[in-house]
Amino acid sequence: MKIMNLVNAINNAIDIKLEEDKNIIVYGQDVGVEGGVFRVTEGLQKKYGKERVFDAPLAESGIVGTAVGMAIAGLKPVIEMQFSGFVYPGFNQIISHVARMNNRSRGRYPMPIVIRMPYGGGINALEHHSESFEAAFAHIPGLKVVIPSTPHDAKGLLIAAIESPDPIIYMEPKRIYRAIKQEVREEKFVIPIGKASILQQGSDITIVAYGAMIREVQKAIVLAKKAGISVELIDLRTIYPIDKETIANSVKKTGRVITVTESVKSFGVASEITQIVNEEAFLSLEAPPKRVTGFDTIVPLPKGEHHYMQDAYKIFYEIERTVNY
Repeated sequence: MKIMNLVNAINNAIDIKLEEDKNIIVYGQDVGVEGGVFRVTEGLQKKYGKERVFDAPLAESGIVGTAVGMAIAGLKPVIEMQFSGFVYPGFNQIISHVARMNNRSRGRYPMPIVIRMPYGGGINALEHHSESFEAAFAHIPGLKVVIPSTPHDAKGLLIAAIESPDPIIYMEPKRIYRAIKQEVREEKFVIPIGKASILQQGSDITIVAYGAMIREVQKAIVLAKKAGISVELIDLRTIYPIDKETIANSVKKTGRVITVTESVKSFGVASEITQIVNEEAFLSLEAPPKRVTGFDTIVPLPKGEHHYMQDAYKIFYEIERTVNY
């Protein structure tokens, strides 16, 4: 076991797979010499050489497009978008080719591509550095969307993503890159994609969250405990495919549910979870499903960002309202 933060765990996962599989290629803006803006790939070029870990031009469409060609040729690209808000020039390649090629070729050309990207706010950055549009990717058939919340999960999920024959959007909550440390096994291990984790058992209300929001929910749970409220916490881990069974079974037990996300409110992951609960656990509900989310607006500049972000008190407010409904 070794103490790791999210950055260490992701680096370790990529290191293990580069050592294990010579077909894996890592590239993106500044990921080689500098190790990326957040130093997630630091040291990997020095260890594996410029042919396997290298800097790409400032052209997201080119980064994603070349990954498609590499995958067809038998390589396994692990590419980085410097920030999730920079991915849009590459969105055409993602939706037109990455997500569709396996279906288009009837399985002849799978797309074992991992597209890594730091996402989310809370670091006083500008708008294209602070967005949380994971639902946009989850809406595209052919893609899987993964978001870890701990170093342990970050390593196991990334190894599983790299080994998957399907294209994976791997979103890294940069707000907690170095905010969490925990013991992580140094050897290789995988966490199945598509399986949520119940972080805490409870009886009064279910909260579903993921990424950086898990920490805020855990703070709210402390407040709820003082108020005599028992909370069950589910870490979604995979946005798509979503673990309907774990969500439904929890709500059948507690009778109440709140989804906490950082993203905009309308047409988001929280809305999808609400519908899952309505379809799978409606007769067990004792209160309407609730959402604690961002607002339907662009993430504010640093001076106003705290009004947009979720915190323990906003979450606890909804917990009390829902339990007392």
